[in-house]
Amino acid sequence: MAHETETRRARATRVAARREQPRLDQPRAAYRQLTLRPRIDSERFGQASENLARYFGTARYLVIQTAFVLVWIFLNVIQLTRHWDPYPFILLNLAFSTQAAYAAPLILLAQNRQADRDRVQIEQDRERDEISIANTEYLLREVATLRLAVNEVATRDYVRSELQAILKEMNDSRTVAQEPAPPSNAG
Repeated sequence: MAHETETRRARATRVAARREQPRLDQPRAAYRQLTLRPRIDSERFGQASENLARYFGTARYLVIQTAFVLVWIFLNVIQLTRHWDPYPFILLNLAFSTQAAYAAPLILLAQNRQADRDRVQIEQDRERDEISIANTEYLLREVATLRLAVNEVATRDYVRSELQAILKEMNDSRTVAQEPAPPSNAG
């Protein structure tokens, strides 16, 4: 039996290995990618966009951006250097436009990822709330059952009053038994 099981395992392993290897009697699949396309890992790209969006919202970025613009304008206004971007600063405007064209989608992508995380968090909160409600309802039913059971159980005061009543009856019957019998008038 053990040898048969071992043989089955070996056969299954060989069959699986054959499936993974390309067959020689069949032509290879045609190369579909004649052009090189970059493989984009959406998770990494999303994390990078979140990091950039987070950086765009910092005071450090604003200070660096302001310093860059001031240096750009200063170098293009003074006469010491050659003006590569004269007064209307068209090249600077182009740089800002390009930056905005990339920054806006990155920020939107980061917001979409945050919205997805928020949606998942809300769903998990909803599930936890449903479980908490179910547990609370179960505990309320258990408390109600215990209250009903306690009402059916004799309380200490009830038992004490019943015992006192029995003791009184016993004392009364004892005193009746100890009293001398009245003389009978039958005669």
